[in-house]
Amino acid sequence: MKRIVRLALPVPLPRSFDYLAPVDISPDDVGRMARVPFGSGEKIGVILALPDESAVDLARLKPLGPILREVPALPADWIALVQFAARYYHHPLGEAVAVALPPGLRVAALLDDRSADPWLTLTDAGRAALAAPGRMSRVRSLAERLFEADLPRSELVADFGSVAVREARQRGWVIEAHPRRDADLSGAPTLNDEQRSAVDAVWAQAARFSPFLLHGITGSGKTEVYLRLIERALAAGKQALLLVPEIGLTPQLEARVASRFPRARRVALHSGATDGARCRGFIAALDGSADIVIGTRLSVFSPLPRLGLILIDEEHDASYKQQDGLRYSARDLAVWRAQQAGVPVVLGSATPSLETWQAAQNGRYRLLKLERRAAAAAPPTVRLIDTRRIKLKDGLSPPMEAAIAARLERGEQSLIFLNRRGYAPVLACPACNWVSDCDHCSAHRVFHLSERLLRCHHCGTEAPVPRACPQCGNQDLHGFGRGTQRVEEYLGARFPQARILRADRDSIKTPAHWAALRHAIEAGEADILVGTQMLAKGHDFPKLTLVGVIGADASLFAADYRAPERLFQQLMQVGGRAGRAGLAGEVLIQTEFPEHPLFDALRRQDFAGFANSQLDERAQAHFPPCGAQAVLRAEALEVDQAIDFLKRAREAADPFADVVRLYDAVPMRLVRRARLERAQLVVEADTRAALQNLLAQWLPALYALKAPRGLRWHVDVDPIDL
Repeated sequence: MKRIVRLALPVPLPRSFDYLAPVDISPDDVGRMARVPFGSGEKIGVILALPDESAVDLARLKPLGPILREVPALPADWIALVQFAARYYHHPLGEAVAVALPPGLRVAALLDDRSADPWLTLTDAGRAALAAPGRMSRVRSLAERLFEADLPRSELVADFGSVAVREARQRGWVIEAHPRRDADLSGAPTLNDEQRSAVDAVWAQAARFSPFLLHGITGSGKTEVYLRLIERALAAGKQALLLVPEIGLTPQLEARVASRFPRARRVALHSGATDGARCRGFIAALDGSADIVIGTRLSVFSPLPRLGLILIDEEHDASYKQQDGLRYSARDLAVWRAQQAGVPVVLGSATPSLETWQAAQNGRYRLLKLERRAAAAAPPTVRLIDTRRIKLKDGLSPPMEAAIAARLERGEQSLIFLNRRGYAPVLACPACNWVSDCDHCSAHRVFHLSERLLRCHHCGTEAPVPRACPQCGNQDLHGFGRGTQRVEEYLGARFPQARILRADRDSIKTPAHWAALRHAIEAGEADILVGTQMLAKGHDFPKLTLVGVIGADASLFAADYRAPERLFQQLMQVGGRAGRAGLAGEVLIQTEFPEHPLFDALRRQDFAGFANSQLDERAQAHFPPCGAQAVLRAEALEVDQAIDFLKRAREAADPFADVVRLYDAVPMRLVRRARLERAQLVVEADTRAALQNLLAQWLPALYALKAPRGLRWHVDVDPIDL
């Protein structure tokens, strides 16, 4: 009897593929990669199962190609996780597998001996050599680095070169380290009662699935709670997964983890890492040699055979939601994975998402509170500046300028927060009303003065700033509105003695650059910071006592029903940077709507009151989390083509739409992006089960619809942006 092997292949079809198995195949090959003929070429897929039967006639099945046994087999729980993600988000399984694997493994870049990455430690001979006088060299610098903590060989090679690493080993200064999972508590702060209670409550449930919301105000020591929980997990021989929202926060948190657990095996997984580093980290997690995995949303797919704890920092952050391809929420997958593994999961935030807050209110999650700052400092005072009768100069009011001047006199730092980069949102001609529109999007190109460029923040296209109006020849062009570059320029002229640093995606190009800038801020080498949301969370600047917010009013009247939630979270997070080291902190918010309930709740630091009022509004409108949503989007060369496809898709859903609400197909707010025009159709249901039932029946009909050439469509389940 011929055996069958079933694989997931990276193709945009919602199915798996059957092949004839070779005679030497065994159950141990499930989870391994194999090369298979596909069409006129070859593809690499993952073996899912060895079924007894196939829906395809055996005579039509092609033989399986070589099984890549040099690559470790993916475990059953990892395959189950990816299958769940593909099923819940209604994405082709093979493409979901490709997303979950690091790039090198997707194309079966095999790991040879040179890719092994042992950790190295300093020997007694090395310590003695450092104690003796000697000239500085690469080998000595390498030894000094290892004096602080054990490190992987790859990191030392990157910093000092392979020759220095080899010479250090030949001298006997360095040897391969044996893993030790004990924590270094020499510099650890003493836990307060709230922190100790939170750690004990979580670890009391260490042997079972138990979700917790760690709701702590900014500066309350949530990170220290994470570290103590990791300590307990490692002591129990378990692995810990720590999710962070952005690459920029990973090095800072990784440094704290490294200093606390200097000889534990740590892996950092994020899109900024090299393909080789991601492959090595993935394999280290897979074979159990990694003790701690720190990473952004893609690290939720790390295979962890000893998983004992999942931590999600800043769980409310929108960065946990993937916005293309497999549109998954890493936060939600992490909770599902904790349930699958039977381990506790902690979602930490000062401003939880409404989904998480509701789960804590109705008892699905256990609520743990940290209501006071860990350091001897009170939360910052929040004050509003009514700008209705005040003349602003490049966005700043006289009270804001006076507050900055007071900090300069005291040698303290100020942060001016404006979540809009560039010099001005648009360049325009006052003579003929020409504006710097993007040729490829229904948006303006932003004026970047420092680079003399017009740049679209949606598709990335750039053009030089014209010397004269392209339409009428007028040379007097003006930038309207303001971005961080313009505010930086004004502050430089207003406070010429001040050292000003700007932190946004234009000024910070690499993680190394961001690390250098952060070090300069922490060292007191800046007086005034101008920045976007890059500075809003996860940073601890001891001399920062003033946060000034400008340009926040626009979010109050945005079309997206989530805009008030995001604005409150953003302002609470950025305000929490002030006064974290014993100095009194102050937050000044310029607004034309000082009576708005959002600002009133912010002034009182009343997250619970604000969140509950938002939940009441969502319940009346049946919006998430008081309902479930999905959106079907289509993009084509012309918006009418996209609308027509969505109308036919809506008709295909009608037979299954008894308990759901299907809205009309409409153009998206940003209709044209990167030369394609876009439309969407929103689907709502009162329960997630009802929505999933509709999607399961609807998707086969969507794949059967004939679409015009060039049209692309996708389904986004639990969208965060409409």
